[in-house]
Amino acid sequence: MRIILQFPEGLKAKAMGEMAKLEAQGHEVFIAAAPCYGACDLCLDEARNVKAEKIIHFGHAEFMKVKADIEIEYRPYFSEIDWKVGKKVLDKAAKLLHEIDAKRVSLVFPVQHLENSKRVKAELEKTGFQVKFGMGGAHVRHAGQVLGCDSDAAVNAGKVDAVLYFGGGKFHPTGLPSTKPVLCADPHLGDSYWITDEIRRVERKRQGSILAATEAKSFGILVSTKCGQINMAGARMAKKLLEKKGRKAALLVANELSPVSLANFMSFDAYINTACPRINDDTDNYGKPVVNVADLKRLLELMCIP
Repeated sequence: MRIILQFPEGLKAKAMGEMAKLEAQGHEVFIAAAPCYGACDLCLDEARNVKAEKIIHFGHAEFMKVKADIEIEYRPYFSEIDWKVGKKVLDKAAKLLHEIDAKRVSLVFPVQHLENSKRVKAELEKTGFQVKFGMGGAHVRHAGQVLGCDSDAAVNAGKVDAVLYFGGGKFHPTGLPSTKPVLCADPHLGDSYWITDEIRRVERKRQGSILAATEAKSFGILVSTKCGQINMAGARMAKKLLEKKGRKAALLVANELSPVSLANFMSFDAYINTACPRINDDTDNYGKPVVNVADLKRLLELMCIP
């Protein structure tokens, strides 16, 4: 079988080992080399161009059912951690939660820590906490799991006093809402720390983009062709509604949306993003306000009719 392997950036070091296993079984193997931003970003174009019969996508749980003539297999990668470090991290997390008198905790994590989450829950319950798992949206496969674009598990756990994110880095936790205090327990860094203030800064920045975009006279509407991000209905709706407000709008289509490639379009005062909502986090790099299509209604409400 002709197979193409796809890895997110943090797992590309494992590509040669996985290729060797499959070649030993008699398969012809290709490795997708382009950046991979998540389970929404399957290498369908590469697979079709090399006439692959199967894509094996590593590192993420299934994001969606894809109608394609190519077999697609998702292989999540589960992190193994040193539980001596993990216990130290959770002890500090418990101390910080007790300091704010939190008793009920929503536990969230990326899929890499799905297996570890069971032990995390047990350890926290030993310390006297009531630990809950909420369920995310349609693209989420496991209770408690969060994606960069879906933090609903944090708010769907019922009545809680705080949210505990167990995992590495700040990308996922800064996408969580700040309606409850958010604590990061990072077993890779070996530390626990509050991130609520940083989340609020991100939220204020998002609101600032909406306010700045109310002054825009022309909009570039960003449309991604990635199979898990394309939103033509939202893009067309945005164009129609903006034009009703007397603004100019154009649909900008790309597989990978880049501030560098967009910079030469001098006509646009702001962008409406219909692709990954985390593009909005990079407003500073775009040099112009970027408003997610989910916030279009609010933008239109704030706009003055010329």
